[in-house]
Amino acid sequence: MSRRTGQDGHIEKSGKWYVVRWWMDVPGKEERAHKRTKICPISGPGSLSESERQRRAREIIAESGADTAEHFNRVVKQETVTTFKEQSERCIKLLRARKRKPVSCCTIADMERVLRLWLNPYLGGVPLSEVNNGALKRMVDILVDADRSPKTINTYTAIVKAVVASAFNDEGEEIHPRKWNHDFVDMTIVKKSNQNTPTFSSVVMTGLAAWKKLRERALFILCAATGLRIGEALGIEIDKHISPDFTTIYVRQKVRHGEVEQRLKTDNAYRDVDLHPLATKVLKDFVGKRKKGFLFCTKSGKPLNPSNVIRRHLHPALKQIGYINPHTGTFKAGNHAFRRFRNTYLRNHTGCPDGLCKYWLGHADQDMSDLYDKIKEDVEFRKKWAEQCGLGFELPSVVPNVPKNRKKSNAQQSE
Repeated sequence: MSRRTGQDGHIEKSGKWYVVRWWMDVPGKEERAHKRTKICPISGPGSLSESERQRRAREIIAESGADTAEHFNRVVKQETVTTFKEQSERCIKLLRARKRKPVSCCTIADMERVLRLWLNPYLGGVPLSEVNNGALKRMVDILVDADRSPKTINTYTAIVKAVVASAFNDEGEEIHPRKWNHDFVDMTIVKKSNQNTPTFSSVVMTGLAAWKKLRERALFILCAATGLRIGEALGIEIDKHISPDFTTIYVRQKVRHGEVEQRLKTDNAYRDVDLHPLATKVLKDFVGKRKKGFLFCTKSGKPLNPSNVIRRHLHPALKQIGYINPHTGTFKAGNHAFRRFRNTYLRNHTGCPDGLCKYWLGHADQDMSDLYDKIKEDVEFRKKWAEQCGLGFELPSVVPNVPKNRKKSNAQQSE
């Protein structure tokens, strides 16, 4: 392959034209063939200077692909052309088996969904060597026409880049190195003002803390009082992740789509979250006489489904309170709004040390100061601040009581 790189070509006159000749591999033949293409007229309109002819000759050779590894592998080695869909399947297998910086199964599942619904229908049959800036631009145009958000478009295009980069040779070098041009692709810029990142005020949280359903009410209070991710909250098991005095939650696992996953989002997500005394009381009362099992579970003992919590309880509660999402103009918000509420409250209303705030929320270290911070080892200090910070919202003095359904009387049944 080394002798097939860097051709400048041979420029000569042919009739009224300057032409360039170069060597080109031909399928089924060991010897290469001479190719010839016109450069420009020798004189008159369209004629070029000597340096311009040389430059144009190199461009013609480059456009032919004569010196590329792709052409060599396809024609000389007769390797089959790998499509984007085929490489995406290999990419997923590599991610599943990766030991360095392993990727969570939920991330892989999301990638498979995006590939199946969006990328493979449009790029699946395209040779991987042709998935370049032009192909990416066409994909972005499709996503824009489908009214996908800037954040979603950036996420989807990142998957395209990852699939292309996952093709490498025996030496570990990328087969199709790319210099992605976001200006040419016209990649949409993600602005914070355009993202749907709602949070709750203290007034809204006080209303949610009075929701009529005991189980979901306790979930709302715990998420807002701790900043736990919804999967982390649903993964709590009474006999494993709650301290004997109910003052600390041990975050060690999460629940996703009803399945327990031992791997959390980041290493910092493994943490102990200390509770305010009022939150401790709510937790203790909710657990009651139970000794084991999931803290928030169905009648059969299985973990709750986050989407059911949102549809059946969070959205109706927000609508009842009169909450309006400033980003969408509707009453709808997701479970992550509890986490944003806790982060905002701790940072701006309590004077809580920044290191402790990051530890409780499980945020990643930003610099060496964060790396050296050993606040997690000072349990007494943490508990002191947990009580001092408070909840940021009020709990109802009288807990709403929902009466159980009674059997209809004979008179009612006869009506």
